[in-house]
Amino acid sequence: MNYENLTPVTGIIRNISQVPRDCCNQMVTVTTPNGINNFMLSPNTLIIGNTQLRTGMPVTAFYDASLPVPMIYPPQYRAELIAPMRNDETVTLRFFRRDLTAADNSLRLNIGRQTEVLTPNGQRYSCPPGGNFLLVYYSVTTRSVPPQTTPRRIVVLCSQG
Repeated sequence: MNYENLTPVTGIIRNISQVPRDCCNQMVTVTTPNGINNFMLSPNTLIIGNTQLRTGMPVTAFYDASLPVPMIYPPQYRAELIAPMRNDETVTLRFFRRDLTAADNSLRLNIGRQTEVLTPNGQRYSCPPGGNFLLVYYSVTTRSVPPQTTPRRIVVLCSQG
């Protein structure tokens, strides 16, 4: 998966429905401050931690902005990755250099004792996380440049092949 093209949409799941005549796909409706977005979930959609999605759950859904989308309202995207989260959290997906600074200098990570460093399916990741795309769950940042945070969770999205 090309993580560089993924665009986030953060909101609350309002509905999960089966796609008619298609038992393997589901439609998830997410309400955001800007309106409603529909996401098609396939068996290939990566759900962080293999969490079962439910109505009322805050999530950040990522779709591939380089793919065509139908010109309909509400917008409908194919979800590549869904990150369930807490109400008070922000989730970001960026490439972080080995020094744990985002390649675009938008964030610097300070790993604390309570920071979970995991693989997408929830297993412990025991190597240094830098030099990878990281999905970072955090609540507050400093006002420095770049902003710094001690995240609650880091999910390491290892490069394939």
